[in-house]
Amino acid sequence: MENRKLKNSELDRKSVSEFKEAKKTPIIVILDNVRSLNNIGSIFRTSDAFLIQKIYLCGITATPPHKDIQKTALGATETVNWEYVENALEVVEKLKADGVKTFSVEQAENATMLNDFQPEKEITYALIFGNEVKGVQQKIVSASDGVLEIPQLGSKHSLNISVSAGVVLWDVFSKM
Repeated sequence: MENRKLKNSELDRKSVSEFKEAKKTPIIVILDNVRSLNNIGSIFRTSDAFLIQKIYLCGITATPPHKDIQKTALGATETVNWEYVENALEVVEKLKADGVKTFSVEQAENATMLNDFQPEKEITYALIFGNEVKGVQQKIVSASDGVLEIPQLGSKHSLNISVSAGVVLWDVFSKM
């Protein structure tokens, strides 16, 4: 049996309006001081793929429209609901007050390894990704309901943030 690659026209993807109307995955993404415009765009594209509810862009994180975000987002800034809020801690506190479970994606004491994490049914989760060098701010890690860590077996200390977001969003999405 041959595996013929599908043409884009055969992929049965949603239009922008169909995406807006679709039932969303109960996941919110918070980007805390993400510096790279390409990483921001890539996370928008991943969020589109998994019907993520919303992205909060915080601190120095740039906002659309910007050509370097658009280059990697490929239109996902038009589909995924997003909002800029300067203070990520305020977003975390507001979401927690609304019953959302907040998890920083970070290497921290008492972190839950991603492969051991099991999302609860009927719960919305906010996943917080931090700066490429400094990670998620400690005050936000401390305010979160928990910390998720991606198990790593090699010699490097971390993954690129857009890769981390892809791994974590796929894992949590697939477990839901």
